[in-house]
Amino acid sequence: MEIAEILCIAMFLVTCGFLMFGFPVAFTLAGSSIFFAALGTAFDVFMWSDFGALPSRIFGNAMQKGILIAVPLFIFMGVMLERSKVAEELLDSMGMLFGSLRGGLGVSVSIVGALLAASTGIVGATVVTMGLLSLPTMLKRGYNPSLACGSICAAGTLGQIIPPSIVLVLLGDQISNAYSDAQRALGNFSPEPVSVGDLFAGALIPGLGLVGMYILYQLIVAWLKPDTSPAIPAEELNVDGLGKRIAHALIPPIVLIFAVLGSILAGIATPTEAAAVGSIGAILLAGLRLDETKSVPFYAAGLALVTMLILTNVMDLRTNMDEISTANMIGIGVVSVCAVILAFGVIVALKRVYAVKILHDVCRSTMDITSMVFVILIGASVFSLVFIGLGGDDMVHEVLSALPGGVIGAMLVVMAVMFLLGFFLDFIEITFVVVPIVAPVLLMMDLNPVWLGVMMAMNLQTSFLTPPFGFALFYLRGVAPKSVSTMQIYKGVVPFIIIQVIGLLLLALFPELATWLPSVIFG
Repeated sequence: MEIAEILCIAMFLVTCGFLMFGFPVAFTLAGSSIFFAALGTAFDVFMWSDFGALPSRIFGNAMQKGILIAVPLFIFMGVMLERSKVAEELLDSMGMLFGSLRGGLGVSVSIVGALLAASTGIVGATVVTMGLLSLPTMLKRGYNPSLACGSICAAGTLGQIIPPSIVLVLLGDQISNAYSDAQRALGNFSPEPVSVGDLFAGALIPGLGLVGMYILYQLIVAWLKPDTSPAIPAEELNVDGLGKRIAHALIPPIVLIFAVLGSILAGIATPTEAAAVGSIGAILLAGLRLDETKSVPFYAAGLALVTMLILTNVMDLRTNMDEISTANMIGIGVVSVCAVILAFGVIVALKRVYAVKILHDVCRSTMDITSMVFVILIGASVFSLVFIGLGGDDMVHEVLSALPGGVIGAMLVVMAVMFLLGFFLDFIEITFVVVPIVAPVLLMMDLNPVWLGVMMAMNLQTSFLTPPFGFALFYLRGVAPKSVSTMQIYKGVVPFIIIQVIGLLLLALFPELATWLPSVIFG
């Protein structure tokens, strides 16, 4: 084995080791890379001048990418919705609706988790909210603590696979880069681009399938072991006006989901534009929830937003044309009026959320999370530059190509490595460190990039559940009653990890689950 290959392997292992010990991710990635770059220079297997390409990699490849603007916007949208108490109302309504069934509270947690995933996508906020609201109720009703904890943790992680998802945005960017590199290596210099919208469409069916598998498991457990998930007695259920309460809880988030995800899948908006729409919708919804007695500006603004989305898709509203038809002129006028109404509603909503100090907390949380993501992205850029400079990409290509079973063997090894790394590393670290190394090699083996991206996203989802460092476990441990032990939480997530592995196997056996919908929508 050559010295460059030894340095590549050592750099990867040292980086993972420091990450497992809890060192800051960005500084670990950059620091270990610079150290091994110096070693490589000393052994004459790395050129220090390669760092001259780093500014263009950071500013040209990362900071100027329009798709990455969706990251802070989706984060803002999720945190704002979490502060607007949408989850509390959903959990209460769904609990009343399914509470009369054995396992009904577990089913309601899965459904609410899916709805929050499609509208917020913030795992920590979802797990903490459901842990505070649902876990005490489930324990009071006699639910098995492990089953209750596992259901909440698993439902909370759905935000990583059900679009719009931060994981899919980051992964889509990495897969797009890897696919372009792979196609250029194969001699195709004008490949069809892979977009985040493709991954959103591809992940929709697997994500909903995972929700169905969670619910099926909870119903089977309730049938086989009734004492683990009893039904709520009918006399204790408050069903008066339940339909109205369910509609009140469901309609706003569902409208927001259709506005964001629907605009992407319909081709009306890019993910970044849809994220902006979602952020505006979240602000309006938060303002409405604070005082529903004065709701006219928010309903009018919501209707104006939907009208603008529809008109921009069916009419040509450009004002710089030489000739504008009468119909388009009317459309421009209607959109202009809608813009004024929307602006007024947003201003009223911002005034409300600012007055109760929600806006400050939301902006602060958005800034913290966004900064963390982009600083890690910079550290990962340094890591990949040094790794490639040491010839690590060629080494990975040779190893994966030489594995028995060809592309199947290579894919199996990569999925296994990502799954095992999920026990110790966060999804962001795996996305920025592992994916750029292995994805180009796999895509050169003629794998479908959308299918590969969804497979990786579902695999990364398990990193939130796998002990000892699963973040969903930490979030729930922080809000769970003292009567619930850490071991009960660990035990509760095991069946759901197995379900996710089964879902991964089904996706591997039937790639059409991920590729069919994008082909129908985007051709």
